[in-house]
Amino acid sequence: MSETPKIHVDADWKAEAQAEKERLVAVESENAETAEGERGLPPADFKGLVGVLASQAIMGLGAMPDQSGKGVMIDLEGAKFAIDLLDMVEQKTAGNLSEDESNELGAVLVELRARFVQITKLMAEQMAKPGATPAAPGTPQIITPE
Repeated sequence: MSETPKIHVDADWKAEAQAEKERLVAVESENAETAEGERGLPPADFKGLVGVLASQAIMGLGAMPDQSGKGVMIDLEGAKFAIDLLDMVEQKTAGNLSEDESNELGAVLVELRARFVQITKLMAEQMAKPGATPAAPGTPQIITPE
């Protein structure tokens, strides 16, 4: 006497399959976010844009040592360009930023402009010294501490 097995049909199999699919998508999304976070990249937002442009200006204002390690590389033209871009962003976004974004952008511009003036004066003083050799316009220059 062989009994035929009974087949049990689950009426909710489609719902279970969909739920499993959604769980997998959530796990994949979480893994992608973790992988992105592992690279250390900040979110692509307004603050990030301001940060990237400010970093460019800071690099041009001497954040990078020269190859000898005795001075820093100065690229006033590049720094001015990055500061001008931030100024343009401030003008074009006027009235469209949150108070925090507007205050942060304004503070960054004030700081960068002050540093630009300070570095420009320092370079003029060094170029005024006897024996100083001016670099070609637009060429990064090296300044050394006194």
